[in-house]
Amino acid sequence: MEGIAVDGRFWYPRFPRTPWLVPDRVILAWPEFHIAGQWIPVGELFDTNGVVTDAFTNAGEETLFDAIGRTGVAWRGDCAGGVCDLSGQVLETLGYFDHRDELFTQHGQTLCRTARTIGEPVMSHRSAGARTH
Repeated sequence: MEGIAVDGRFWYPRFPRTPWLVPDRVILAWPEFHIAGQWIPVGELFDTNGVVTDAFTNAGEETLFDAIGRTGVAWRGDCAGGVCDLSGQVLETLGYFDHRDELFTQHGQTLCRTARTIGEPVMSHRSAGARTH
C-alpha cells in the first residue's frame, strides 16, 4: 500500500458540524494490488474506457471507497480520462509499505486508539451531509 498524507479539509464534508475534529493531516493507507508483475493502486483497477464519469466530490452518501467502484481515483495527478484526480488534496506521499501497521508505526495514526475504538462504529458508516439527532 501507499502511504498518503491528505489535507484534513478534504474530509470536512463528512463532518459539516464538527470539522474541528478532523486533523489537519490525515494519514491514508491506499491499497495496491500486484497484478501481472506490476503494482496497481486500487483506484486504477476500474477501466472507464475513456468515459468521464462524475468525479468523487466527498459530498452525499458515497464514500471514497464506494467511488472507486465506478471511477478511477488517482492521488498522483497522473490520471487519464474518467479518473478522479485527487492530487490537489495530497500534502505528502509517504512511500510504500507491506502493511498498514508498518505505515502507521512509522508515521503515526491520525487518531489515537481510544478515539478510533469509540468512533469507528459510527464514523465508518457516516456519509457526507448525514444528520444525527
